[in-house]
Amino acid sequence: MKRRDFLKTSIAASTAILGTTVLSAGETRQPIDSRKVSDMAFPEKRPLITYSDRPPLLEAPRSTFTRGITENDEFFVRWHLPDIPTYIDPDKYTIKINGLVEKDLEISLKELKTDFEQVEVTAVVQCGGSSRSAFTPIPGGIQWGSGAMGCAKWKGVRLRDLLHKAGLKKEAHWIGFNGLEKAAYYKTPNFVRELEIHELDDHVIVAYEMNGEDLPYLNGFPLRLVLPGYYSDSWVKMLSDITVTDKYKSLFFMDMAYRVPDNKCECETPQHHFKPTKPITYMNVKSVIGYPENGMKVYHNSEIVVRGVAFDNGTGIKSVFVSADAGKTWEKALLKQENGRYAYTEFRFHHKPTKYGKLTFMAKAVNMLGKEQPFAKEIGWNHGGYKYNGIDEVTVEVV
Repeated sequence: MKRRDFLKTSIAASTAILGTTVLSAGETRQPIDSRKVSDMAFPEKRPLITYSDRPPLLEAPRSTFTRGITENDEFFVRWHLPDIPTYIDPDKYTIKINGLVEKDLEISLKELKTDFEQVEVTAVVQCGGSSRSAFTPIPGGIQWGSGAMGCAKWKGVRLRDLLHKAGLKKEAHWIGFNGLEKAAYYKTPNFVRELEIHELDDHVIVAYEMNGEDLPYLNGFPLRLVLPGYYSDSWVKMLSDITVTDKYKSLFFMDMAYRVPDNKCECETPQHHFKPTKPITYMNVKSVIGYPENGMKVYHNSEIVVRGVAFDNGTGIKSVFVSADAGKTWEKALLKQENGRYAYTEFRFHHKPTKYGKLTFMAKAVNMLGKEQPFAKEIGWNHGGYKYNGIDEVTVEVV
């Protein structure tokens, strides 16, 4: 199916595949690996864990995270507003740059690909609510497991180069990004994100390719912002407008959503909201076991290779440790680091089970600054259920 006609049939086809209801605060959650992959798939996607069809909310299963690059058809999907264009003509698509610039620009896809230096960056993108369902007590919101994340090779143009062509005025300080998703109700605000000029570096790009192909429609075709090291709420999809201003503009999705308590632990209690708050920006250190999966049966005295991925905000992963005795002892895993500091670090750990019954593997990553994943009981709770990075656990049965 052509991307320009993508949603004309996909919404009708996907309404039957919803398998999980969004829970309210205080409700009983499903175990983090109990959600099932759907029997049906959205266009350009294999069957994934499905939370909603409008807007599309799709999660990758745990098995995805045994590889350093996430394939396009198993990449998670997170939209905020239900009205996504059903028709996009790439030959007529443009991105506009305006505000405090010397000259307003309207750049076509063809110009983007031919008039600027083309660059690539491999980076993890993760929803701020990924693993939300692991918090205790349960926060409200989409009850993501560990699969609201992925790592891809992104190709596009440096944002700095676009802004340089437009010419930033001396009073320029903030950059606002808007995409094409719209609300069903006209009073609902657009999903607009803002960054300060100093947050930009050469790794921030406007991307049109993902793993050597055009962006999948559900992952932001034809253009999206790529902001390595940041949570995905800042990676605006179907990017259409870039507006430069001198002052921060008050916005719902900046001022009310994707925020955590502005204290050392970034935590609060279910009974009291902590004020003030701050937006989530940089990702913290995290690892996820891709194999084995919860509930698997493995053979006594067989060779098990625990595999997974680890990442942080770009500081870099120094070590990953795996425990086979509920965290009493830890051993270093073997690492594979091929795609740069913003990408997944793959890890492998060999183990031969000598006892029958339940066996729990745990994984924790440590970055170059010495920051490591905490145990789940040490995680600071917040009402939004953001930034969970507790030590990952998988339990199998030795038979």
